[in-house]
Amino acid sequence: MLEFPEVISLPLAHWVDVIMSWILANWAAFFDAIGTGILFGLLRIERLLLWLPWFVIVLFVGIVAWRVMRKWWLGLLMAAFLVLIGGLGYWDLSMMTLAIIIAAVVISLVIGIPTGILMAQSNRAESIIKPVLDAMQTMPSFVYLIPALMLFGLGKVPAVFATIIYAVPPVIRLTDVGIRHVSPNVIEAAKAFGSSAKQILFEVQLPLAMPSIMVGINQTTMMALAMVVIASMIGARGLGMEVLLAINRIEVGRGFAAGLCIVLLAIVIDRITHALAAKQEQQGTL
Repeated sequence: MLEFPEVISLPLAHWVDVIMSWILANWAAFFDAIGTGILFGLLRIERLLLWLPWFVIVLFVGIVAWRVMRKWWLGLLMAAFLVLIGGLGYWDLSMMTLAIIIAAVVISLVIGIPTGILMAQSNRAESIIKPVLDAMQTMPSFVYLIPALMLFGLGKVPAVFATIIYAVPPVIRLTDVGIRHVSPNVIEAAKAFGSSAKQILFEVQLPLAMPSIMVGINQTTMMALAMVVIASMIGARGLGMEVLLAINRIEVGRGFAAGLCIVLLAIVIDRITHALAAKQEQQGTL
């Protein structure tokens, strides 16, 4: 059997280890500051969700779902899903999972929407960023746990960090696509009325691109939920940890109940954000 020649072997693993060692030696304080900021915001969100009475959250979600879906029975159904999660005994863990999702999505939007705007405004930036997004979306999700673990250790912060990396590409792409698909005639008309580049961006392009951006927010939120389950492997408490423990202990019932709660939470989040995206698209066509 003819073996591959060692002469042309590439020590990629060694190079990556050297880079990570350099980052940890020179940028540890920077990442500690980022971790502290993420943890501060995450704990505030988590404490708020756990402090609020369950019926307040259920009522709020039901009303929001009713208003955006425009059907009272859908609002009642979304509220019933949350009541079912509580009935299964996973209310607190669901709120912990939701806190991680909210923190990751908010940071993803803060990063993703400006990056998408930059891509839409510059073809050179798009040619540089697009291959990075392709790599981020094709990389196995478990791989994101490695740098998150090395930079932040175990716990909630690396879970949020890994979730951001995994979930941010859709909102970047769809922000770029939404802005680029704004009609050139509309932009020319805005220029003819003397609008500045800033006014065209914030008063013309972004409002018209909002349906596409909302779809990006929906996709980012769902990917964040999927990653939160995987992130339980590095210490993030929540429904994902419950599934992981059930797998390790071969407790089928426990795993099924926790998995069902994840599905119900995903349905509630997806339907509400999808309805918001559809509402934006309908308003944009009027």
